Amino acid sequence: MIVYHGSTEIVKKPSTSIGRKNLDFGNGFYVTDLREQAVSWANRPVNRSKKRWLNIYELNIEEAIKEYRYLKFPKYDFDWLEFVVKNRKGEELWRNYDIIEGGIANDRVFNTIELYMAGLTPREDALERLRYEKPNNQLCLLNQELVDSCLTFTSAEEIF
Repeated sequence: MIVYHGSTEIVKKPSTSIGRKNLDFGNGFYVTDLREQAVSWANRPVNRSKKRWLNIYELNIEEAIKEYRYLKFPKYDFDWLEFVVKNRKGEELWRNYDIIEGGIANDRVFNTIELYMAGLTPREDALERLRYEKPNNQLCLLNQELVDSCLTFTSAEEIF
Protein backbone atom coordinates (compact mmCIF):
# COMPACT_ATOMS: atom_id res chain seq x y z
CA MET A 1 0.00 0.00 0.00
CA ILE A 2 1.39 3.41 -0.95
CA VAL A 3 0.89 5.99 1.81
CA TYR A 4 1.79 9.66 2.18
CA HIS A 5 2.79 12.07 4.92
CA GLY A 6 2.68 15.83 4.35
CA SER A 7 5.30 17.77 6.27
CA THR A 8 7.72 20.68 6.33
CA GLU A 9 10.53 18.11 6.38
CA ILE A 10 11.66 15.06 4.49
CA VAL A 11 10.94 12.22 6.93
CA LYS A 12 13.04 9.19 6.02
CA LYS A 13 12.93 7.64 9.49
CA PRO A 14 9.51 8.33 11.05
CA SER A 15 9.11 8.35 14.81
CA THR A 16 5.97 7.41 16.70
CA SER A 17 6.91 9.52 19.72
CA ILE A 18 6.86 13.03 18.28
CA GLY A 19 3.11 13.72 17.98
CA ARG A 20 0.61 15.00 20.50
CA LYS A 21 -1.32 12.56 22.69
CA ASN A 22 -4.80 14.08 22.40
CA LEU A 23 -5.23 13.62 18.65
CA ASP A 24 -8.01 11.52 17.08
CA PHE A 25 -6.04 8.29 17.13
CA GLY A 26 -3.31 9.23 19.59
CA ASN A 27 0.40 9.84 19.63
CA GLY A 28 1.81 8.24 16.50
CA PHE A 29 3.01 8.78 12.97
CA TYR A 30 0.07 9.67 10.72
CA VAL A 31 -0.10 8.70 7.06
CA THR A 32 -2.87 8.46 4.48
CA ASP A 33 -3.42 6.52 1.28
CA LEU A 34 -4.92 9.69 -0.23
CA ARG A 35 -2.25 11.85 -1.85
CA GLU A 36 -4.45 14.98 -1.82
CA GLN A 37 -5.06 14.57 1.91
CA ALA A 38 -1.32 14.52 2.67
CA VAL A 39 -0.78 17.59 0.48
CA SER A 40 -3.51 19.42 2.42
CA TRP A 41 -1.81 18.47 5.72
CA ALA A 42 1.43 19.99 4.47
CA ASN A 43 -0.36 23.09 3.15
CA ARG A 44 -1.94 24.07 6.47
CA PRO A 45 -1.75 27.83 6.95
CA VAL A 46 0.89 27.51 9.68
CA ASN A 47 3.25 25.94 7.10
CA ARG A 48 2.73 28.39 4.21
CA SER A 49 6.05 30.22 4.69
CA LYS A 50 8.08 26.98 4.87
CA LYS A 51 9.20 24.39 2.36
CA ARG A 52 6.62 21.62 2.23
CA TRP A 53 7.16 17.98 1.36
CA LEU A 54 5.06 15.03 0.33
CA ASN A 55 6.79 12.01 1.85
CA ILE A 56 5.95 8.75 0.11
CA TYR A 57 6.17 5.32 1.71
CA GLU A 58 5.26 1.74 1.09
CA LEU A 59 3.31 0.22 3.97
CA ASN A 60 3.14 -3.55 4.23
CA ILE A 61 -0.43 -3.43 5.50
CA GLU A 62 -0.88 -7.22 5.36
CA GLU A 63 2.02 -7.78 7.75
CA ALA A 64 0.90 -4.89 9.96
CA ILE A 65 -2.60 -6.34 10.29
CA LYS A 66 -1.31 -9.87 10.87
CA GLU A 67 1.48 -9.09 13.35
CA TYR A 68 0.18 -6.05 15.23
CA ARG A 69 -2.94 -4.86 17.05
CA TYR A 70 -5.05 -3.23 14.32
CA LEU A 71 -8.26 -1.23 14.64
CA LYS A 72 -10.23 0.04 11.66
CA PHE A 73 -13.18 2.42 11.54
CA PRO A 74 -14.70 2.01 8.06
CA LYS A 75 -17.14 4.90 8.54
CA TYR A 76 -18.10 7.74 10.81
CA ASP A 77 -20.31 6.02 13.35
CA PHE A 78 -20.89 5.89 17.10
CA ASP A 79 -17.78 3.78 17.75
CA TRP A 80 -15.57 6.20 15.79
CA LEU A 81 -17.15 9.24 17.48
CA GLU A 82 -16.72 7.87 20.99
CA PHE A 83 -13.15 6.73 20.31
CA VAL A 84 -12.10 10.14 18.97
CA VAL A 85 -13.87 12.08 21.74
CA LYS A 86 -12.35 9.94 24.50
CA ASN A 87 -8.86 10.30 23.02
CA ARG A 88 -9.29 14.06 22.72
CA LYS A 89 -10.34 14.15 26.38
CA GLY A 90 -7.13 12.33 27.34
CA GLU A 91 -8.44 8.79 27.94
CA GLU A 92 -5.77 7.36 25.58
CA LEU A 93 -7.79 4.44 24.20
CA TRP A 94 -5.24 4.40 21.38
CA ARG A 95 -2.70 2.78 23.70
CA ASN A 96 -4.45 -0.59 23.12
CA TYR A 97 -3.43 -0.63 19.44
CA ASP A 98 -0.39 -0.50 17.17
CA ILE A 99 -2.16 0.79 14.07
CA ILE A 100 -5.50 2.57 13.75
CA GLU A 101 -7.22 3.38 10.48
CA GLY A 102 -10.27 5.51 9.89
CA GLY A 103 -11.81 8.83 9.03
CA ILE A 104 -10.22 12.18 9.67
CA ALA A 105 -11.97 14.86 11.68
CA ASN A 106 -11.80 17.54 8.97
CA ASP A 107 -13.38 20.98 9.48
CA ARG A 108 -17.00 19.87 9.01
CA VAL A 109 -16.56 16.75 11.12
CA PHE A 110 -14.53 18.65 13.72
CA ASN A 111 -17.42 21.08 14.29
CA THR A 112 -19.79 18.17 14.96
CA ILE A 113 -17.32 16.63 17.41
CA GLU A 114 -16.83 19.92 19.25
CA LEU A 115 -20.60 20.43 19.61
CA TYR A 116 -20.99 16.85 20.86
CA MET A 117 -18.08 17.16 23.32
CA ALA A 118 -19.54 20.40 24.69
CA GLY A 119 -22.93 18.76 25.21
CA LEU A 120 -24.57 21.09 22.68
CA THR A 121 -25.52 18.31 20.26
CA PRO A 122 -27.08 15.03 21.33
CA ARG A 123 -25.39 11.83 20.16
CA GLU A 124 -28.19 11.03 17.69
CA ASP A 125 -27.90 14.47 16.04
CA ALA A 126 -24.12 14.21 15.82
CA LEU A 127 -24.38 10.77 14.21
CA GLU A 128 -27.00 12.06 11.77
CA ARG A 129 -24.68 14.89 10.71
CA LEU A 130 -21.74 12.49 10.35
CA ARG A 131 -23.83 10.08 8.25
CA TYR A 132 -23.54 12.43 5.27
CA GLU A 133 -19.76 12.81 5.48
CA LYS A 134 -17.54 10.66 3.30
CA PRO A 135 -14.52 9.82 5.45
CA ASN A 136 -11.06 10.78 4.36
CA ASN A 137 -8.61 8.15 5.49
CA GLN A 138 -5.77 8.26 7.96
CA LEU A 139 -3.61 5.56 9.46
CA CYS A 140 -1.94 6.22 12.78
CA LEU A 141 1.13 4.08 13.33
CA LEU A 142 1.57 3.89 17.09
CA ASN A 143 4.29 1.27 17.45
CA GLN A 144 7.88 2.10 16.48
CA GLU A 145 8.66 -1.56 15.78
CA LEU A 146 5.76 -1.61 13.28
CA VAL A 147 7.11 1.54 11.60
CA ASP A 148 10.61 0.10 11.40
CA SER A 149 9.48 -3.24 9.96
CA CYS A 150 6.42 -2.37 7.83
CA LEU A 151 6.96 1.19 6.55
CA THR A 152 9.58 1.93 3.89
CA PHE A 153 10.45 5.45 2.75
CA THR A 154 10.51 5.60 -1.05
CA SER A 155 10.77 9.29 -1.96
CA ALA A 156 9.82 12.88 -1.20
CA GLU A 157 8.40 15.52 -3.51
CA GLU A 158 8.47 19.23 -2.82
CA ILE A 159 5.01 20.77 -2.73
CA PHE A 160 4.65 24.15 -4.44
